[in-house]
Amino acid sequence: MTGYLKQSPIALQFVTFIGFFIGFFLIYITGLQLLLEPLTGHTIMEIQNGDLTDPNLIGYLKITQFFYTVIVYFVPAAIFAYLWQPSPARYLGLKPAPKAIQIVLALMGIYGALWVAGFVSDWNQTWNVPQDARDMQAQAEKLVNVMLRMPSIKDLIINLILVAIIPSIAEELFFRGVFQRLLIKSTRRVWLSVVLSSIFFSAVHGEILDFMAIAVLGFVLGAIYVLSGNLWLSILAHILNNGAKVVMMYLFQHGMIQTDPSKDTPVAWYTALLCLIVTIGLLWALRQKSTPMVMTDPVKQAGDKDVDRIGMDENQ
Repeated sequence: MTGYLKQSPIALQFVTFIGFFIGFFLIYITGLQLLLEPLTGHTIMEIQNGDLTDPNLIGYLKITQFFYTVIVYFVPAAIFAYLWQPSPARYLGLKPAPKAIQIVLALMGIYGALWVAGFVSDWNQTWNVPQDARDMQAQAEKLVNVMLRMPSIKDLIINLILVAIIPSIAEELFFRGVFQRLLIKSTRRVWLSVVLSSIFFSAVHGEILDFMAIAVLGFVLGAIYVLSGNLWLSILAHILNNGAKVVMMYLFQHGMIQTDPSKDTPVAWYTALLCLIVTIGLLWALRQKSTPMVMTDPVKQAGDKDVDRIGMDENQ
């Protein structure tokens, strides 16, 4: 089959994907500037800095966040995968469906990583960063807490969709399904690529005081994908991470639990170490229960008549 993006040099593939990302980000920003005020009567700054007890403003915040996730992450990844080859779902690692044991191991792995992330977050909070950066993160956290106000079960369901499910699908398609794979193809260094993609994943979130925690979780999500070859496992683990906070916030707001999940709880070093060991063990077990895609191309030796197929992606 000719004409598919996979036949292009990896550098061109990378440039194409980053171009999609930048292009659709600019489309989102332009649309926000041109359409938001005529449709809502408010600019984005007025919405973010306005009366955050106004249900209408909260609704507008959720809508803008939804379109940001879909336009900036989901659409570029989906278009790139469609152009890459005839079977985009297979390229992304969405086929076949994961097994039950794989799901359990992936979810337990990300849960263990939460404690490790909490420990490095405590250290991250001690970083000497400009006050402006601290103020920006405080404002972002305030907006998140506003969007997570859930007076009813309906609000819980809406937030699970908008905060947990949709962002998890879009971000995993973007960061693990495409970006991480392109890095692996470019560098031929699998774990270096997982580290680099997790750093980019964290940087894009723009939370400097939670940079290390997000990077740790991004690394584990990337490792789940590499070790299993199934993106659904990374998506489900991401949903668990995001959804757990939404549910905990709902339970706290309705007096079912006493600990405020929006407040950081210090994690002891020995707890983090134990969870790190357990998480590594769970990821190793996931590898044993999986047949991961090999994401690097074979090296053709001088004099070879044919390219050795060992190590080629199963979907190439």
